[in-house]
Amino acid sequence: MLNNLYKKKLDDLLYHCRKNLPGGLTDEKLITKAFKFSYEAHKNVRRASGEPFISHPYEVAIILAQEIPLDAVSIAAALLHDVVEDTPFTLPDIRAEFGDEIAEIVDGVTKIEGMFENYEMKQVESYKKMLLSMTSDIRVILIKFADRLHNLRTLEFLSSEKQIRLAQETLEIYAPLAHRFGLSSVKTELEDMSFKYLNRTAYDDIAKKLQSKKREREKFIKKFIEPIKERLKDSGFKFEIYGRAKHLYSIYKKIVSRNKTFEELFDLFAIRIILDTQNKNDCFSVYGICSEIYIPVPERFKDYISLPKQNGYQSIHTTLISKEGKMFEVQIRTQEMNEIAEKGIAAHWKYKENNIVHDKKLEDWMKSIRESIENSSNDESSSQIMANFKLNLYQDEIYCFTPKGDLKILPSGATAIDFAFDIHTEIGMKCIGAKVNGKIVSLDTHLKSGDQIEILTSKNQTPKIDWEKFAVTHKAKSDIRKYFNTEKRNLIQKGKEIWERKAKKLKVKLSDEYLSKVVHKLKFKDTGNFFYLISQDESKVNAVIDFINDKSKLTTLDQKLNVPEETTGSDADNFDKFVDEARTSANGIFIGNGNAQNIKGIKYEYAKCCNPIPGDEVIGFISREKGIRIHRKTCKNILNLFMKEPEKIIQINWNEADSGEFTGGVKIIGEDRPGILNEITKTISKNFKTNIKSVDIKTKSSMFEGTLILSIQNLKQLNQIIDKITHQEGVFSATRFEV
Repeated sequence: MLNNLYKKKLDDLLYHCRKNLPGGLTDEKLITKAFKFSYEAHKNVRRASGEPFISHPYEVAIILAQEIPLDAVSIAAALLHDVVEDTPFTLPDIRAEFGDEIAEIVDGVTKIEGMFENYEMKQVESYKKMLLSMTSDIRVILIKFADRLHNLRTLEFLSSEKQIRLAQETLEIYAPLAHRFGLSSVKTELEDMSFKYLNRTAYDDIAKKLQSKKREREKFIKKFIEPIKERLKDSGFKFEIYGRAKHLYSIYKKIVSRNKTFEELFDLFAIRIILDTQNKNDCFSVYGICSEIYIPVPERFKDYISLPKQNGYQSIHTTLISKEGKMFEVQIRTQEMNEIAEKGIAAHWKYKENNIVHDKKLEDWMKSIRESIENSSNDESSSQIMANFKLNLYQDEIYCFTPKGDLKILPSGATAIDFAFDIHTEIGMKCIGAKVNGKIVSLDTHLKSGDQIEILTSKNQTPKIDWEKFAVTHKAKSDIRKYFNTEKRNLIQKGKEIWERKAKKLKVKLSDEYLSKVVHKLKFKDTGNFFYLISQDESKVNAVIDFINDKSKLTTLDQKLNVPEETTGSDADNFDKFVDEARTSANGIFIGNGNAQNIKGIKYEYAKCCNPIPGDEVIGFISREKGIRIHRKTCKNILNLFMKEPEKIIQINWNEADSGEFTGGVKIIGEDRPGILNEITKTISKNFKTNIKSVDIKTKSSMFEGTLILSIQNLKQLNQIIDKITHQEGVFSATRFEV
């Protein structure tokens, strides 16, 4: 049963739904049922702020009802959006109570659960799920926007680490997505609140300067718009005109990108003229009136009415110079254009009379997102897919045309090769050049808005490896990468067949494991690389054959179980290298329990997949060629081996009396400020007198992420080091580094 407070909250929600939903509230029973279900599901659970958890889904629903109003289904799904993730109720429970439509939306909003390599990988997979769900039902992403808005509005109650992570994620993903969907007011609030937590000093500085200039700004604006108001009234227009300061984050970006001070920026505020008319041509008439009163800056005129942005945004933008020489940006639009600019897809929904019909350009963009995720090659990691997605989010647009006049919208910086693949994959594969405005150009030529492009093709052409370097769009990059990955796989298979044929002819029998050791010894990257190279030069087979025929080399190889790989300088490579060096002296292992036999004389090695060190619970796997391989008991590989060959598993224990040098890694995330790395390394040296073998630090915005590789004695010492680093000022988290 709802208490009086939540009865009132339900009444408030229903009021806003009746007031704002297109066509009014048509399903009060659905929203009431969802509210009560969510209330019961989240009962007795509280947020970090101390409020009852139900306050969050309620506020998300209120944001939708007031700021992004669509329909009763989206409100109900918003009320239920955290039920599956945070309560014992499951998706089948939601489906049984509310049907397939709401269940699918809730599923799309719910983060992916399960085991992942790290937090970032889990987030990437959750993004992919959300994006795919979004392309099936637009309401998924609108609920995520409302969810993120409320989370940012209550961000003060979270730790500084979570504040920075959520704010950074918002700037990288949610704000650009809100822009893509035309949600101007949502995007603005997301950016400003994220900016507040990522760079509080700059945020406060700009806010203070804007406030101090407020009266002066209002005086200028009033003086500037007065003659425009008089002329528009005399011409019979119904209109609204006002000035506004640009939001804080956009000002900050201008300061950084133009390398100017706040005082040097001239376009800190804009004038907006909103016409009460259905005739788009009235906007151009008003532009004519404004340019008669003030001098326009020709290169700063933009007509987004004739050529709307991909998110459906329409307006005329111009810059006018006042009598005092000050520049004012002026935006001219109709009421419908303004509502679409502010509420994006929600306004489209209203103007389409509640039918789920999207702007075609937005539909095409969402289709491209789905295709880029579903058709991504197996060789692309999740992070690569997300990187390409972010690239498409951030870039401005250019408008180009085919010879027949069809409009193609591409990201700024796109080249002729991107245009070719945008038309069709086969056109891209066969292109040899292009004509831009009638002039033949190369495929790496950058395109500009207004260009008319004709792609030249040849049936004998195939993609070139350097095309990916100057391609910009995900479609072009992905298609080119797929082609060469397929080609490489075919050549590897061809090389394998050459090897098998020659080995059979010479009566050479070698297991895959021994072949792998041989090719490593001969400086090939791996067997795939070996097969690829011999497909192009069969003589490379001879080097392997000669090596095999040299019995002394083969015997030496048989004794050397750990064949070193070429290092690439990555964290994992450096870690492996130092682990190998440290373990040459480690000998503290027993078979069975503590009183059992020392295995010093028996061939054994530590598994690199889990890197056991003294103190870890370990277990052994008997391998015919490698002796005993020692894993941590929690290692997923040993669990698989135990299921397949349990008879080869033996009990292993550390010999506490023995000591040796081992290698441990610590992954650190923290605040990027001068001297923090020096403080961390001093703490380790002073308190533990251990050798720091390698340091790798990467910075991003106001954060850093780094890996320290240390010489350690055992797990206890590693945990002590991690604990000490965790309590260091400016460190958000310190965890054991896993390869």
